Amino acid sequence: MNVSVLAGMVSTLLFAVSYLPMLLKALRTRDLDSYSLGYLALSNAANAVHSVYVVSLPLGPIWLLHFFYVVASALLLIWYLRFRSVHNHPTAPASPRRHHHDHHPSN
Repeated sequence: MNVSVLAGMVSTLLFAVSYLPMLLKALRTRDLDSYSLGYLALSNAANAVHSVYVVSLPLGPIWLLHFFYVVASALLLIWYLRFRSVHNHPTAPASPRRHHHDHHPSN
């Protein structure tokens, strides 16, 4: 194994490990407010275009890294679309029941 392949394997591992806390937090909290739909859509589009380049390369660490980015970006977009209605529109607390005399015009 040459030095460049080893460096690619180590960097792939480091990038993937650095993303995991973010992905796990997003899944656990369902809070993706710090992301924008534009960012996530562009990130997924860029990954799709970049895939054309990556598949032209010989099989190696870059394939693994790119695959990880594709999956991570897709998950974030899916979770954003799925969880935004849950997180951005919390259910309102129930209002206290009004008694019959509360809305009577003589009160």
